[in-house]
Amino acid sequence: MTTAPPHANGYEQGGHYGAGPSYPSSSEAPTGLLPAVTSTGGPAVPQPGPHGGGQYDQYDRGDQYGSGRYGQQPAPAEPAGQASGGYPYGSTGQSAAPLPPPPPAPPTMNTMNPPAAPVSAQPAAEGPLSQQQVQGFANIANALAQSIGTVVLGKPELIRLALTALFAQGHVLLEDVPGVGKTTLARAIAASIHGAWRRIQFTPDLLPADVSGVTIFNQATRAFEFHPGPVFANIVIADEINRASPKTQSALLEVMEERTVTVDGVPHPVPRPFLVVATQNPVEMDGTYRLPEAQLDRFLVKLSVGYPDESVEIEVLRGANVRSPESLPPIADTKIIAEMIRMAQRVHIADPLYAYAVRLAAATRQDPRVRIGVSPRGVIALTRAACAYALMEGRAWILPEDLKVLIVPVFAHRVLLTPEAALRGTTADDVVADALRAVPVPLPGGGTQA
Repeated sequence: MTTAPPHANGYEQGGHYGAGPSYPSSSEAPTGLLPAVTSTGGPAVPQPGPHGGGQYDQYDRGDQYGSGRYGQQPAPAEPAGQASGGYPYGSTGQSAAPLPPPPPAPPTMNTMNPPAAPVSAQPAAEGPLSQQQVQGFANIANALAQSIGTVVLGKPELIRLALTALFAQGHVLLEDVPGVGKTTLARAIAASIHGAWRRIQFTPDLLPADVSGVTIFNQATRAFEFHPGPVFANIVIADEINRASPKTQSALLEVMEERTVTVDGVPHPVPRPFLVVATQNPVEMDGTYRLPEAQLDRFLVKLSVGYPDESVEIEVLRGANVRSPESLPPIADTKIIAEMIRMAQRVHIADPLYAYAVRLAAATRQDPRVRIGVSPRGVIALTRAACAYALMEGRAWILPEDLKVLIVPVFAHRVLLTPEAALRGTTADDVVADALRAVPVPLPGGGTQA
C-alpha cells in the first residue's frame, strides 16, 4: 500500500480527459509556488483551454481503469491513511511522504507591466503538483511566449519549443540561413527572464580559452585569478558554431552537460538557469567543421526558423526600427524560471508512455536506412521535454500527443543515416516520421492503437 497524495483520493468528471484528480477548492488549495499572473494592460494572456473529449482520459492521476475502458468504479476500502495511489496505471510502488505545510503565497506579478525588481519564487514542496501550481506555470509560460512573440513575429510554435527546452534544462540548435531571427529569439528569451546573455561568434581561430575563460597571474596580489569567459551567462548564443575547430567546439561539451567549466583543474559553476542557443548555416559549408554526434546529442532540440510569410514580413518591416529584444519587460526573474524547471521534473508519466518512448527510439535503431539511431540520452530528452510541454499546456501529466509533437525536434538530429540512404534523398525527419507511424500508441484502458 502507498500513501495517497492529498488530492488524489477523489475524482471528478472533468473535461477532455475524463476523470482527473479532484483538486481542493480554492479555500483549501495549497499555496502556489509561482505568483498568480495577471494582466492590466496589453493583449490578454492566453489561458490553457479546457481539455474536453478524447481517448486519453486516464493518463492523468485519475481512476484506475474503472468499469470498462473509461468508466469509474468505487475505490476498494482501504485502511485509514492508505490508498492505492490514484495513478491511471496503478500504484507506482513508492511511498509518498506527507506533504509539508505550504509556503506563504508570493506577491502577484503583473505579466505585461512587471515591477522593476521581479518577485522571486518560493522553494517547491515535493509531491504532486496542485492545480494552482500548474495554472501558475502555464500562465507565466504563456506570458513569456506572448512577450517574445512581439519581437519574433509569426513563429509561435518555434517560441514554445524554445521555452520547452529552457524549462527542460536543455539546449537549442537553430539551423537556418542568416537573417531569419535566430539571434533575436535568444536575446528576447534572455530579456524576458531578466537574465544575462552573451554572444560568441565562432571562427576558425577561436580558442577554447576564449569560450570558457582563463587564469591569469596578478602581479599586484601575487596570486592567480580566474577571468570568466562568455559562457558565464544565463543565455549563451553560439553563433555559427560549426565554423570553430573541433577543439573549440569541445569546450562547450562540459558546460552544456554539467553546467560547470573546469579551468586549470578548478571547476567553476555557471549561472542558473543556463541555456545555450547555437546557430549554424546549413547552406554554406566552406570552411566549416561538422558538429560531431557527441555534441549534437547534447542539444535537446534542433529547430528551423524558416522564412516568414508575406504578411509577417511586412509587419517586420513596419517595426524594424522600434522593436528590440532589450526593450521587452521582464516577465519573470531567473529564480522563478529555476522554480519552473524544478516543477517540470515532478510531472507524472505513466509507465505505458515510458514504454512508448523507448519503442519509438528502438524503431529508429532498427531502420535499415540508419547507421546510428537515437541513444538513451535522446529518450530521456524526449520525456523531459514532454514534461515541460505538458505543464505549458496546463497539465501535470503527459499524453501521447506531447511525445508526437516533440519527437521530430528531439530525435531527428540524433539519427545518422547510411550513405546510401542519404544519396537517395532520405532525411532524418523521414525516418523519425516513419517510426512514429510504425509504433502503436498505448491506450489508457490497456492495449494499443495502430
